[in-house]
Amino acid sequence: MPRLFNNFKELYRYRVLIRTLVSRELKARYRGTVLGFLWSFINPLLLMTIYTIVFGFIINPRDPAFNNNPILYALFLFCGILPWSWFSSSSIESANILMIQGNLIKKVLFPAEVLPVVVVTSNFIHFLFGLPILLAAKTLIALFVPQAPGFSIYLVFLPLVMFVQFVFSLGFGFLISSLTVHFRDIKDILANLLTFWFFATPIIYPLTFHSVQKSALLRTMLNLNPMTHIMQGYQNTIFYGTMIPWKRLGVTLLAGGLLLLIGYAIFNRLRDSFPEEV
Repeated sequence: MPRLFNNFKELYRYRVLIRTLVSRELKARYRGTVLGFLWSFINPLLLMTIYTIVFGFIINPRDPAFNNNPILYALFLFCGILPWSWFSSSSIESANILMIQGNLIKKVLFPAEVLPVVVVTSNFIHFLFGLPILLAAKTLIALFVPQAPGFSIYLVFLPLVMFVQFVFSLGFGFLISSLTVHFRDIKDILANLLTFWFFATPIIYPLTFHSVQKSALLRTMLNLNPMTHIMQGYQNTIFYGTMIPWKRLGVTLLAGGLLLLIGYAIFNRLRDSFPEEV
């Protein structure tokens, strides 16, 4: 355990390398595209539009929190889809990162542990690019839709919610990246797992939805999902303007910290086998 913590602290020494690789990743992602970094704003908007048309106008929002208003529902969706895109992209890219960067891993002095950090951090920056659009949409809707909740002082807890998600995503990234090197099927399993995980998280529906409220088993399953409380944090601070579920979010932070230690321990245990497997 002391050796594990010492190795983990070594990440701080590689901060310049991490910053350089993150910058390279951000530039490479949209190199050769016409719109460039604007895709960081357009992609979540397109995804939000699709879900709004299907669930807002075709199915219609039934929860009282939206007052049967598709515009309010669109804002609620965006509060969940934007951070979920960060988590799902980080997970999928982490599963492939060690194999994609095999030429770097085979170099004796290259620290492989920086690669999952680069993946999660670069996707976090993409999330930050989309956040101003979410806040701007919130401002416009609050001005023109009378029943829309406005901003509140609880918005100051938004960085805390982002920190909890960063810790959880990084722990999951370490775990997935190290295991996928030895078990390639994890990539395919992960794609299906994330689809199930998305619908098992209150993103396209709130916890106040009547189907959730009348089923104790469903509520228990949702509460056992750590992403539930992270999404509630975003929804409470941005959409509802209420206090974050600080007790459950605190438990999620502890679970994320434990996942980070376990994920990094497995990564550290398997690191010597990476050059041979990739």
